Amino acid sequence: MNTIETLTQLFREHSGRFLSGETISKHLQCSRTAVWKHIRKMKEDGYKFEAISRLGYKLIEEPNRIDPVKLTSLLTTKVFGRRLYVHDSLDSTQIAAHQWVAMGAPEGTLVIAEEQTKGKGRMGRHWHSPKGKGIWMSFVLTPPIPVHYVPQLTIVVAVALYRTIRQIFPELSAGIKWPNDLLIDGKKVSGILLESSAEDERLSHVIVGVGISANLDVEDYPEELLDKAVSLKIASGRAVDREEFIARFFAEWEQLYEHYLVSGFGAVQALWEAHSVTLQKQVSISTHGGFVEGTAIGLDELGGLIVAVPNGAGSTKPVTVYTGDMRTR
Repeated sequence: MNTIETLTQLFREHSGRFLSGETISKHLQCSRTAVWKHIRKMKEDGYKFEAISRLGYKLIEEPNRIDPVKLTSLLTTKVFGRRLYVHDSLDSTQIAAHQWVAMGAPEGTLVIAEEQTKGKGRMGRHWHSPKGKGIWMSFVLTPPIPVHYVPQLTIVVAVALYRTIRQIFPELSAGIKWPNDLLIDGKKVSGILLESSAEDERLSHVIVGVGISANLDVEDYPEELLDKAVSLKIASGRAVDREEFIARFFAEWEQLYEHYLVSGFGAVQALWEAHSVTLQKQVSISTHGGFVEGTAIGLDELGGLIVAVPNGAGSTKPVTVYTGDMRTR
């Protein structure tokens, strides 16, 4: 056991009691200053203590970590999650998944991190990924589809996420925002990032990154995100069993993915449109070619957003956008 594990075991053996710094230092054979540093590190990792002068420290709560054994037992999938890597901390699950693919990882390989130090969002943005609070994961796809069909996969993932949230939290007002966000009462609770690799126009693989703000508390958010983001715990008032959520998501995902590969995009497209919070809204989308402004009216056959753009004299023309930064007006 490392020092943190040894110290955790010591507190478990003295559950509900205070341990003095002197007692801990003798047990660990280290200085009182080193004890303080270990306790501080444990706090950063999600442990909660009560500290009283002259009495010492009492362990109040241990961090809730994703248990790979429990997760595996809950999975009902044939492929997805059956090769599983759970990490305490990663720079990015996307980067790790790409590395596993380079070493031959098959479709369905799943990488999860308790914390991301350089979580990746769309358009190079940072994804806020505090330790032990969310579901930060990436998984591998090798779909037999043309490269230009990849945007459809974002739609499939979004529908699977929406259905999972509604299963577990039917009371929440959830919706899908194009192209890759799940919202609750207008605040972002989850995001999706797809990164694909192709050779000679043939799709090699796709890495799907999913970030779900599961058990974040208000104090876990930086001030600039408080009016834009929310967690499932904050919205519902109850904590998320992360292993259960992941297992339910992959059950939904695998079913939808198989249906999509066999029957095509149409049925999933209809589900997305039924649960969208984007359609019939006035939108402004920043693209590489400038701004597209108008009314969002639907998806095209590739997953692009069709916008009815004013064309003079009260008429409009349809413009399809496949990627961009969208704001609802």
